[in-house]
Amino acid sequence: QLQASGGGLVQSGGSLRLSCAASGKIFVINTMGWYRQAPGKQRELVATISSGDGTNYADSVQGRFTISRDNAKNTVYLQMNSLKPEDTAVYYCNAAGGWTTSWVPLGDYWGQGTQVTVSS
Repeated sequence: QLQASGGGLVQSGGSLRLSCAASGKIFVINTMGWYRQAPGKQRELVATISSGDGTNYADSVQGRFTISRDNAKNTVYLQMNSLKPEDTAVYYCNAAGGWTTSWVPLGDYWGQGTQVTVSS
């Protein structure tokens, strides 16, 4: 199960930090990430991070957003700076692949979504 938090309302140019914690008997999660979906649009990639801390960002957030993870806590973070109104969306965390402590393979999991609203 993934539990996301940290969304809210912020003015343009402001910052927010999202967190998403995975619960369960997890040994390792291969890739954790954030996606977002604005009204009337498809869900899109924001950023991903591998278990080895390799990162990937959408061009639209490169240089403004930073993804990180704490493997001991099975938690992924998204630090969002210089926010723009076009960043307004529901943000979803994702965990893909890996293993439980009983060596059961993990699938693809989604958090419940957290609303980020950036006012102009």
